[in-house]
Amino acid sequence: MRITLLDLGVGNLHSLEKALAAATNAEVVVETDVSRALDGELVVLPGVGAFTPAATRLASFRGEIRKALADGFPCIGVCLGMQLLFESSEEGEGDGIGLVPGRVTKLATARTPHMGWSPVRPAPHAPAWPWPRAVYYAHSFACRAERQEDVLATTTLEGDTFPAVVRHANTVGCQFHPEKSSAEGVALLGTIVREVTT
Repeated sequence: MRITLLDLGVGNLHSLEKALAAATNAEVVVETDVSRALDGELVVLPGVGAFTPAATRLASFRGEIRKALADGFPCIGVCLGMQLLFESSEEGEGDGIGLVPGRVTKLATARTPHMGWSPVRPAPHAPAWPWPRAVYYAHSFACRAERQEDVLATTTLEGDTFPAVVRHANTVGCQFHPEKSSAEGVALLGTIVREVTT
């Protein structure tokens, strides 16, 4: 299997690249050209940075990527990568891919960013994946999904419940960083890769 890790110029690629390789034994290729992002068998949108610069990089190919994902091309979005799957963000200008209906808004908590470990609660309709007890977060904004059926797991912080994992077709988004969530997070990442590519 060939996994394409899309470098949007804002993500922390090294740890995610290592985790994907360890979890899957796949070839992981870092690609900076958005037009070639769909050349492999799975595209991964990585995770640290601001919404607007990443949305700007995707703008010329937004329709192409959205159609591919809507048609079932496998994709995993991590942190910012998950937020890009939504329509827009309160963080800044620019359009997301719009695969998952909803908007990204600032966390309704006294302190931001949310940095550190928090529990994850699978939804009643979630698959029987090896869900970690807790995962590592680094974010100030959270996705607000319009359809609860898209939400596979949630986290609650200071009374604010937000999606931890979403899924649409063969695309899965994780708001947390599975690559930084110990062995349980890497195991979940491997499960998601197998789930969306088989």
